[in-house]
Order: sequence, then C-alpha cells, then structure tokens
Amino acid sequence: MSSPNRKDALTNSRQSLIDLVWSAIGAAVAIGLALWFVADDSSLFLLASLGGSTVFLFALTDAEAAQPRALFGGHLAGAAIGIFCFQFFGDALWVSVLAVVLTMVFMIVTRTIHPPAGANPLFMVHYHASFQALLKPVGLGVLILFLAAVVWSRLRPGKRYPIKWWRK
Repeated sequence: MSSPNRKDALTNSRQSLIDLVWSAIGAAVAIGLALWFVADDSSLFLLASLGGSTVFLFALTDAEAAQPRALFGGHLAGAAIGIFCFQFFGDALWVSVLAVVLTMVFMIVTRTIHPPAGANPLFMVHYHASFQALLKPVGLGVLILFLAAVVWSRLRPGKRYPIKWWRK
C-alpha cells in the first residue's frame, strides 16, 4: 500500500508531465504558425527572437516578461530602435551596440522588458531592415504567437494567458 505522500507525488508528477506536453505542443503550433505566415528568405533571421518569446509564452507564462505589454512593447520598440539606428548611422559595430543599449534602456524605463526582443535591434541593423519590418515579420510574428498563446491557454482548464494585460 502506498503512502499518501507518495500518491500525491505521483499525481503531481503526472500533472507536470501533462503540462509539459501541453506546453510543448502549443509552442510548436505557435512558432510553426508564426514562421509559416511571415518567414521568407530575407526575414527568417529576423524571426529568431520569436523562438525565445515562444519559451516565455508557453513555459514561463506567469512571468512579467511574458505578458502582452512586455511582449509587444519589447519587440516593436527593439525593432524600431534598430531600424532608426541603421537609418541614421549605418551598420557599423558601434551602431549595433548603441541599438541594443538603447533598446535595453527603453525596456527598463517603460517596464516592457522582454529579453528575446533584445536581439531585434541587432537583426534590424545587420539586415538593413526598413520600417516595413515592424509590420512583417516582427509585428505579425509577435501577434500570431500572442494569439496562439491566448487560444491555447483556453483550450485546457487551468492556467490562463495573459495573467495581466498592463502593469500598474
């Protein structure tokens, strides 16, 4: 006969495995949809930061960095800052450094910290991105991930995403 503690541990372990599998399937669907809708030969590397966002949305769902304000604010601001820096200063190494630092400062000041979005200014400078990149691939890619996370979290009882829309 098993003890109550062992039975609870087995139940918790089984639930953790179900949660992990559910998150993994959701992450695969979300990043697959994002890549399918917005990836092309010139934008695939611009979408690399979406891989990190997928981890936040499906594995670290409750984290402040996974919430919509940080997700959208971090990605769009990081991309815009990278584009502005490239447009004004070119693509020198110091421009990439400046773009990342400005993005970091922006995210801290506005409380939109989303670590994967820190890669966006590098991609924007390196690939000489235009302002169109804010819509596609960045904006549309982030929107698809977000919508997939919202829908996926409602298909299964339990955790909901997002836990809050805006930070107070």
